[in-house]
Amino acid sequence: MSTRITRDELAARIAADIPEGSYVNLGIGAPTLVANFLPADLEIILHTENGLLGMGEAPEPGLVDPDLINAGKQPVTALAGAAYFHHADSFAMMRGGHLDVCVLGAFQVSQRGDLANWSTGAPGAIPAVGGAMDLAIGAKSVYVMTDLLTKTGESKLVEACSYPLTGVGCVTRVYTDHAVFDVTPDGFAVREAFGDNTVESLAELTGLALADAVATASTRGPSTGSGTTEN
Repeated sequence: MSTRITRDELAARIAADIPEGSYVNLGIGAPTLVANFLPADLEIILHTENGLLGMGEAPEPGLVDPDLINAGKQPVTALAGAAYFHHADSFAMMRGGHLDVCVLGAFQVSQRGDLANWSTGAPGAIPAVGGAMDLAIGAKSVYVMTDLLTKTGESKLVEACSYPLTGVGCVTRVYTDHAVFDVTPDGFAVREAFGDNTVESLAELTGLALADAVATASTRGPSTGSGTTEN
């Protein structure tokens, strides 16, 4: 049995990686939890594709405004200075490269960074792509938040996606309940393993050859100021 962290713990881990000043879209479902763990002393501006910039955390019970929702129809709050706008303007922000980070769920992520998150293609499956294709291609960094394994034990990190794609080569980093993985030109690299997970045990779970991102970075030595940024 390997260590797994909770959804809230994973959301907090992702929130810790989002730089101050970022414009961020949190996808439908579990990624919305990230809003509850963003540091209050940092200015991180949340966007939702139904037309709100400056979204806050989930409202306290009894303080829900039924007219104030995110793209997943969940009640949200608006921070001081928040702006409301048309769908067309919202999608222009996404497609125009104006968002720094988006956090999306996934059915599969390939070792090349391809993302499949809107349909398994199974008969009767309800497609639900929403704005994910626009976010996957338009955001400067695409983070994925997901369990490492499906309910039946298959890895969601795969050599090549078998489900319909949302975006090609778009994923930057994958945050799972077992570990955090960077997508590199050479495949997945383990950025952080939770609890008793190791690069070797994760390779066994996923069936993939995995690099150690931390060891690789230390081997390369200190940064020479080439402009590369680590979150």
